Amino acid sequence: MIAYLSGAIIVKDTDRVIIDVNGVGYEAYVSLFSLAALPDVGQDVSLHTYQHVREDTLQLFGFTGQAEKDLFLRLIGLTGVGPKLALSILSVFSPAEFQRVLINGDVKALTTIPGVGQKGAKRLVLELQEKLVPSEQVGLPDGILPEAKPAFAEAREALVGLGYSPAEANRALEGFSGEATAKVEDIIKYALRNLASV
Repeated sequence: MIAYLSGAIIVKDTDRVIIDVNGVGYEAYVSLFSLAALPDVGQDVSLHTYQHVREDTLQLFGFTGQAEKDLFLRLIGLTGVGPKLALSILSVFSPAEFQRVLINGDVKALTTIPGVGQKGAKRLVLELQEKLVPSEQVGLPDGILPEAKPAFAEAREALVGLGYSPAEANRALEGFSGEATAKVEDIIKYALRNLASV
C-alpha cells in the first residue's frame, strides 16, 4: 500500500498531480483544496496518499494534510460514497467546514457539491451526521440564550429518542423564541408541530 509520496511535481493538472519519486512518476488525484496548497511544477512536495484498488482500477489519491486523508477514508467507508464523491466533497469543503455543515444539518450547502441534488444532500446529512458527528456536537439553532440551552439540548435528546435523526431534531427546533424560562415540554411540543407541518 502506498501511503506517502515525496518528490518533485512534474505535472499539475485540474484534479491530479504526477510526482517524480526517484525516477518513477506517481499519478495522484487531489481535491481542489490540496491542489491550491501544492507548490509549482518542479518543486518538491510531500503527499499523504490512499491507494484505491478494485478489479479493474488502481488509483492513488493525494492529500496535503492528514485531516483531509482521515475524512476521505471515513467518507469512502460509508455505503454509496466512493472515492470520486469523497474527493468532490473535499473539493468544496475543508474538513473543518464539512464538519460544521454536518453539525448544522446544512442541506443547502451540500447541494453545492457537483452531482449532489436536494434529495442526495438530505440523505448525506442524515447518514453522515449520525456516523461522523458525535450527537453532543450537533449544534442548536442560533439565537438561543445561554441559560436556555440545557432545555433545548434535553428537548433535542428526547426527539432523537423518539426516532428522529439529530438533523431532523435540529430543524424542528428552529424558530423557537428561545426564552431563558423555556420548558422542555413546550420546546418538544413546538418541535413536534414543526415536524408535523413538513
